[in-house]
Amino acid sequence: MLLEPFTADFVLRALIGGALVALVCGVVGTWVVIRGMAFLGEALGHGMLPGVALATVIGLPTTFGAAASAIAMSVLIGWVQRRGRLSYDTSIGLLFVAMLSLGVIIVSHSRSFATDATVMLFGDILAITPADLWLLAGASAVTIGVAAGFHRRFVAAAFDQRIAATLGLKPQFAQVALVGLVTLAVVSSYQAVGSLLVVGLLLAPAVAAAPWTRSIATRMVLASAVGALAVCIGLLASWHLGTAAGASIAAGAIALAALSGLLARATARLRRAPHAVADAAPADAAGATHTVGAPPPTAPALHHPAPLP
Repeated sequence: MLLEPFTADFVLRALIGGALVALVCGVVGTWVVIRGMAFLGEALGHGMLPGVALATVIGLPTTFGAAASAIAMSVLIGWVQRRGRLSYDTSIGLLFVAMLSLGVIIVSHSRSFATDATVMLFGDILAITPADLWLLAGASAVTIGVAAGFHRRFVAAAFDQRIAATLGLKPQFAQVALVGLVTLAVVSSYQAVGSLLVVGLLLAPAVAAAPWTRSIATRMVLASAVGALAVCIGLLASWHLGTAAGASIAAGAIALAALSGLLARATARLRRAPHAVADAAPADAAGATHTVGAPPPTAPALHHPAPLP
């Protein structure tokens, strides 16, 4: 009875599509966590709103509008940073508010404002079509190919950009490629969880995988698996509890990240406990050797001062 929802075709398509989204977000989200680019992912997620809103009003596919708007957002961030002499986070913050405001203004002119706004913010994974699955499969292939091809450059740029430039790895080009992957992950996740919850699926699986892995490649694999598990949990919760599918998936991913952190702390404490006992044992044994064969210690005699003459 628990797995009964997956007998429905539209839920099965949602599971497959969500697993593909989890693969993309697991690969890209690992680099987002390592490079500290969470704010960029959030900004790109909200930067899609004008394109999605305009495509909705005109009647074009929302995916194309989301992609165009997200690409424009990433280009504008770099342009404002260079021309306006602003810091990276300041540029993102300004454009984040500007694009969000523009998207709300455009959506407010649509007759189906409430429905479109809900889908834009929280997604509609249960409405994934076979054509969407092919697009997600293509996005997954591109993500894996770019991540594998630029792996050395990403690693070098993450730890020291000057050394990367000295080795001829072109860290600036690697940064552009990484921003492109973040854009692709945000756009591909839009149908599943919408623009408001996309960062949860992008970050939470990578955070959950971090304590259990030692290499970037294994972290990507585990993060993808955690994301797929979050999709499965979210869909089951949505079916049995009557909750929103996109929000349930994002909440499941965050819950898995929290559970992973708690288990990692408990495991670390269990590993430290035997070492603490082993370190204390020699000291106890040494103290015992001094007392073998010796009379029990007596309390020191109190020294009473001589009486005054």
